[in-house]
Formats: sequence, C-alpha cells, structure tokens
Amino acid sequence: MALLLGIDLGTSSVKAVLFDPETSQTLAVAGEEYPIHKPRPDWAEQNPDDWWQATVRCVRRATASAGRSDVRAIGFSGHMHGVTLVDVDGEAVRPSIIWADQRTANEVARLIEMAGAEHHAEICGTLPAAGFTSPTLLWLAEHEPDALRRAHRLLFPKDYVRLQMTGAAAADLSDAAASGMFDVAGRRWAHEIIELTGIPTHFLPPVLESSAIAGALRPAAAEALGLPVGVTVVMGSADQPAQAVTNGLIAPGVASVTVGSGGQVLVPLPPAADGRLRTDARLHVFNHAVPNLFYVLGATLSAGLSLRWLRDLLGMTHDPQAYATFSREAAAVPPGAQGLLFLPYLTGERTPLMDARARGAFIGLTAAHGRGHLVRAIMEGVAFSMRQALEISLSLGGQAERVIGAGGAMESDVWRPIMTDVIGLPLQKPLLSEQAGVGAALIAGVGAGVYDSFEDAKACVTRYSEPTQPDAARHAFYNERYAQFVALYPTLKDDMHRLS
Repeated sequence: MALLLGIDLGTSSVKAVLFDPETSQTLAVAGEEYPIHKPRPDWAEQNPDDWWQATVRCVRRATASAGRSDVRAIGFSGHMHGVTLVDVDGEAVRPSIIWADQRTANEVARLIEMAGAEHHAEICGTLPAAGFTSPTLLWLAEHEPDALRRAHRLLFPKDYVRLQMTGAAAADLSDAAASGMFDVAGRRWAHEIIELTGIPTHFLPPVLESSAIAGALRPAAAEALGLPVGVTVVMGSADQPAQAVTNGLIAPGVASVTVGSGGQVLVPLPPAADGRLRTDARLHVFNHAVPNLFYVLGATLSAGLSLRWLRDLLGMTHDPQAYATFSREAAAVPPGAQGLLFLPYLTGERTPLMDARARGAFIGLTAAHGRGHLVRAIMEGVAFSMRQALEISLSLGGQAERVIGAGGAMESDVWRPIMTDVIGLPLQKPLLSEQAGVGAALIAGVGAGVYDSFEDAKACVTRYSEPTQPDAARHAFYNERYAQFVALYPTLKDDMHRLS
C-alpha cells in the first residue's frame, strides 16, 4: 500500500512524516528549524519561502530515509492564526505575521468595541486576541494598506505550502475558524463582523472541509519534492485538531494537554441541542477537522518557547544537548525550585488572561538560584498555566475520562511528571510520536479514501501508554504554589501594562 505524507508546519520548524497505513507505523520523520523574525520586541514574523524550502528538504530527507517515495496522498497540519498575503502569482507580498505577534492590542480592543464582546463570541466562538487574523488585518489596513491592496489571497501558514504544491488557494474550516472572523456554527466567513471592521473581503479564500481534496501535485512541485506528479493533496487542518485526530479526540470524554512551542488544552465539543454555540470569553471554540464537531481550545502562548528563550539567552542555541542538559539539571532541583516562580507571559497571554500586555517574570529570584532552578521554574510555571486552561476548558466541554499529554515537552521524563503532579490527574502519552504530522497524514488518508472515516483511522492508530499517576504529596504542595501563581497576575497587571 502506498504511503501517506503529513507535513507539520510548526512555529519553530517543519516536519515531514511518512506514514504507512498498512502497518499503522511511521516510517520516517525529517525536520528543520526556521527563524522567527522580530523587527520589534512584540512582533513575530516569518518568511513564507522559508517554510516551502524547508519542506522541500525535509520531504527529500524523509523519502531517502524510508527508501520509498510512493506517496498516495499529502495532508497538512499548521500553526494557527497567521496572516500570509499573496499576490495573483502566489508570491508573498510581505512577511507572514504569525500567532506569536503581539502588536495588535489596540486593534483587539477596537474590534471588541465595534462588535460587542458577547455578540462577537457568539458568532466567532472567541473574542479576538493579539496574533489572531482579524486584528492583524486591521493593523495592516492602518499601517500597511498597500500590502492589502496588492493581496490576491489571504492564506494561513500551511495553506501557503499547499499552494506551492497545487497552485490552488483555499482554507480549511479549522484554520478559518481560528481567524476570529469566521461564523463557526454557520461554517462561513462572518461577514457581519467583517463589515463592521472595514477589513477587505476580496482576498478571503474559499473554505473547505479538512479532508477535502485540494488538488494534485503539479510537475514543478513534484520535481522539487522528489515525488510523483499528480499525488492527491488534501486540505489538512490547524495543528491542534490534527494532533487530536491522532490522539483519538474525535468525540467528547477525552481532553489533551499539548506542550510544544505554545501550550494548548483541547476538549471536543458536540453541537448544542438548541443549535447555539457554547462559548466562554476566556477560551476559543473552533471547528474540528472532524465534520460536525467543535472543540474547546485553551492556549498558553509561551510554553516550550519559554524554554527555547532561556536556551538562546544562555548561548546554547546550537548545542544539540541543551534540552537534555536542562532536564538533568531541573531533575536535581526539588519541587518549587526553592522558592522560585515563573510567569510564562513572554509574548502576552491568552487563556485565561486574554492580555497582550501581560509580561513574563521570575518571582523570588535570589543569588542562590542557578540554571537548574530557572529551568524547573519555567517547567512548573507552564504547567500552572496549563492547569488554569484545563480547568476552564473542562467547565465548558464537560469532564474527561482521560487526559492525553502530547507535544515535545510531554516526552520529557521531568516535565511530564511535573505536569501530572500540578494538574492532579493521570496523564497518558500517545504511543505514536509526531502526533500533528501523523494527524496530517491520517486526514490525507480519510480524504483519499484510505480510511472510510475518522473513526476508522482512530481504530487503526490510537494507542496510549500506561498513565503517569500524580503523587499525592507533590500535588498538595503544588496546589499551594498554584494558588500563589494565580494570584500574581492580578497583583502585577497594572505594573506589567505600565512597563509595556
């Protein structure tokens, strides 16, 4: 049986995942980092061509590693919210402004004032937030109107890579839903919200199901990738629903805690009996990759990015053992990092603060603290933030029978037990790694008819490890620290805003 190729376009790197549907195993994975450009402290941009060139190299390395290039279908997973504007020839008119960008605090406030918080959330499933598509477009309309005039299509990050493969520009439901300008229940662009803002509509792409066929691999792209011409290319989804497909979160009763560059809590949400969308202004409710299903998303912006920040700050960017060193040193530090707390608000914060001007902080720092204390405090601070998001998400989406721990950080034998002890719930790992990339491959398999349905794909691949159980004494200790963590933002908020 021919292979499925999942392209996972992450914030920090892209990965090409070759998946064999006959054995339900990953045959090869190749990844490559690319930079995040920060022309100003609160800005975050990327060069779309970096995504494509890195994808080309990764696909070639993956097929060389597997010794096979017989790909039946290609699917995608991508980081959410980013604004990529292309002209009629498919060339980017400016660098992509990605989700980590925090320049739009004023635009967020204007959007909420224009539409009304309750009305906006009822239609779009969320309030706008810095880094979302809608406030970024509003900023561009004021500061770079020529970029909007030159734009032929608005694309989300993964859609740019798919455009290079097929020549067709479109968005899938899950990425469109995360724009802050999409009618989530109505499954269409929220024109009544968009008209209030004055944001142009001529470049809005058509929106298709995640498993819809986007097109076929055209000759130039096939030659670049080293794949056959005409391979089926499927739309794909945002990264969170993609990993949810792999992890079996395609129906209520399961939640996931994912710690990658950002941190996300995901809880599947079925349609309400009365047809209304259940929302909470501190959360996001978006369309799933699975048809006729929503999901609740709680987001921490700087999860793994916080540890990456420390790595780069300490001059360890090119040290391949940097994270292993961090884990070893953090393991030697007792819970609580000897009185050190970390607020992971390096790029503002979403759930539950929804505050682009929130700022990161180490609280309790002394001359006795070393690198291991800083690392452990970061791991614990991210876990505290994820616990906040999980508690609020479950209050909207209902209790979960199991919690799945996903993302690179949950592979850590230090960070995963910290997360378990902080949230106080058993945490299971999926046995398949590269969940977002495998999810992209599975979505491609559903679209190409390799699997009859998402349920069929889940039955073939979803397996969990034995749960990591929380330690009662450490959980009780962390409960006290968690209460301190939660109290710090309200105490420091005004100072954070003045400093920003």
